Amino acid sequence: MNTTAGKYILTISCPDTTGLVAAVSGFLRDNSCFIDESSQYGDPATQRFFMRAVFTPSAASPADITARFATVAAPFNMTWDIVPADQKLRVLIAVSKISHCLHDLLHRWHAGQMPIDVVGVFSNHEDMRSIVEWHGIPYHYLPLTPGGKAAQEAAWLKIVEDARVDLVVLARYMQVLSAQTATRLAGHCINIHHSFLPSFMGAKPYQQAYTRGVKIIGATAHYVTDGLDEGPIIEQAVERVDHTQGVADMIAVGRDLENVVLSRAVRYHAERRILLNGQKTVVFR
Repeated sequence: MNTTAGKYILTISCPDTTGLVAAVSGFLRDNSCFIDESSQYGDPATQRFFMRAVFTPSAASPADITARFATVAAPFNMTWDIVPADQKLRVLIAVSKISHCLHDLLHRWHAGQMPIDVVGVFSNHEDMRSIVEWHGIPYHYLPLTPGGKAAQEAAWLKIVEDARVDLVVLARYMQVLSAQTATRLAGHCINIHHSFLPSFMGAKPYQQAYTRGVKIIGATAHYVTDGLDEGPIIEQAVERVDHTQGVADMIAVGRDLENVVLSRAVRYHAERRILLNGQKTVVFR
């Protein structure tokens, strides 16, 4: 059963001031819209206001409501959007040779647990072709050759354009994006990694963590920026470990956390629950 049919999501970001909630709720009331959900937050540090409202129109058409809301938004200098709540995001997944996040996302998508349409998977290796094509999804093999990074990125960005992709998910895609590509995908590309950073950088982070006797393992999902693993954080999770667990045990814990954290981040983005707030995010769970 589709519980979002006929509903719309309004998201707002603007300078914080008095009267914002009243202006939005009053507009929806005056246009015979039933407010199903409403969340708002004023950040005292950035002096920004953020709001997400789900509403059901009963009289005016969505097009009319969108046109009329522009007159409400203008005096407050709002950045805003209204989209159908059942509008699924078109998602392209990137993967290399580590498969757990890809498997998890494909399972959740296939089970209808996230409001997305996976329109393709691209990789710099052939390893994931069989599982992707079993799901009936196009698999784009784009190998990296010496000096060929710019051409390879251009090729998969062409896929993004041609497939009208809304979100790129780096599901353990083990390549650093160029600054140009990261900038082009700003706010529309999510990455997942372990949460040891900035400690234990480079190869074999779990071996390094084990050697140091860490007691907590975690995972972080964030938007990609031109600063390596420094983009606005969307979701994180941790789990305790102890001296009885070896490197393989820690890797297993970390991969489970990566699955959960990445799927949450993708779902939050698809449900328009995330609003950018400078170098951080507001997430209306």
